[in-house]
Amino acid sequence: MKEITEIIRSYHQAIVDGKRMALATVVHVEGSSYRRPGARMLVTDDGQLTGAISGGCLEGDALRKALLAISQQKNKLVTYDTTDESDTTLGVQLGCNGIIHILFEPINVTQPDNPIELLKKVLVKRQNAVVITLFSLLSRTGKQPGTCFLHLQDDEILINNGQDLFSAEMLLAESKLAYQIGDSFFKLFETDRQPLTGFIEYFNTPPSLVIAGAGNDTIPLVDMAAVLGWDITVVDGRGSHATKQRFPKVTKVLVSKAEEVLKHVQTDSRTFFLLMTHNYNYDLALLKSLLIEDQYRYIGALGPKKKLERMFDDLLADDIEVSESQKARIYGPVGMDIGAETSEEIALSVLAEIKAVLNDKSGNSLREKAEPIHNRAVKPIEYSKDEKEEFLCAVQPVTT
Repeated sequence: MKEITEIIRSYHQAIVDGKRMALATVVHVEGSSYRRPGARMLVTDDGQLTGAISGGCLEGDALRKALLAISQQKNKLVTYDTTDESDTTLGVQLGCNGIIHILFEPINVTQPDNPIELLKKVLVKRQNAVVITLFSLLSRTGKQPGTCFLHLQDDEILINNGQDLFSAEMLLAESKLAYQIGDSFFKLFETDRQPLTGFIEYFNTPPSLVIAGAGNDTIPLVDMAAVLGWDITVVDGRGSHATKQRFPKVTKVLVSKAEEVLKHVQTDSRTFFLLMTHNYNYDLALLKSLLIEDQYRYIGALGPKKKLERMFDDLLADDIEVSESQKARIYGPVGMDIGAETSEEIALSVLAEIKAVLNDKSGNSLREKAEPIHNRAVKPIEYSKDEKEEFLCAVQPVTT
């Protein structure tokens, strides 16, 4: 989401500056690549790049392709082959070993539902969304519809330039499937004119981090979470500490009693809590509120394990017995064991643990992982040789 936020910011600035622009999107990958489908980059006609589609190996040629798309005002699908180990021009030196398909879409700012405007809708409300991008892997000269369909969780639907190819009901059916499985996937659509691949892209809401505690050790935690693009709320009972001046990067600063925090914070399944006020009674009262709700998957408690055990004892004295299932969702001492000492190191440890919990990962070293690094739920479309020959479209690699 952070990349899209930055792209939208650059989009508005480009409009103010009178620049033309194009959106480059990784829509399909065969093998491995630095970025996966859904990575995006905005290119303006003066060469400014926002976002990334690779580790830097493709951006130079992608700039030229984007400028061509802007000049011709036509969507273009470009294929980069980084599997040739003898060719060091396209990222082999960065560990890429795949075929990467990138869609370039010139942006018409007068069009109310252009690709950027559709992406803007994803960020308007805190809700999940599905975006469908259509392209042809089998025809160089065929139509490349591009980013054309948006389905928000509240059932708002927007259609751009895909409606002339097939019905919205067909796209909606695939969108509903994405909501059911909670993941992205590819779909092959057969049309009268040409087969099209649909990238059915599922957007989760960004993690929401509620930090109870506005001390100095919260500052690096906020800075790092902001880099990740998370929604951040800092809450404290002290108005002198919980200020926007001290935490300019947060979404919300709240001065509140511990018992009333949940009345002022919107929460969902991707909301994570950290108790780090250094005020035992405040942390205890907030923990009590969180356990009463009994729906949060991560509650981090700063401090030694003895402090957390004391909290459990005090809650039991108040007739609140913390169950084993509830204890499994309380992380104290908070953070991963990386030998963290300073506030910055502790922040890194804590955010790494939250990220692991968010993705149901163990947090082990990648070298211990037997399967591929990236989630393979998004499987590439595979065409047979006959299909490729039928449409005269054996995809040729692009070199710089």
